[in-house]
Amino acid sequence: MTISLGPYASFIVTSYAAAAIVVALLIGWVIIDYRNQTARLRELERSGVTRRSGRSAVDTPKTTI
Repeated sequence: MTISLGPYASFIVTSYAAAAIVVALLIGWVIIDYRNQTARLRELERSGVTRRSGRSAVDTPKTTI
């Protein structure tokens, strides 16, 4: 099964590739930032700073179903 994109094939493929790269970069950025923030919270808790919510950085929120 071959799909013909016509004379705009290169533009369409490039656009989809660029969108996929941007989404992948954003996902990577969020993952890296989450790890950095969690590490920073652990650092603060080790130094004696406490959170008002009373949870530690490694606690996971309880989910209700």
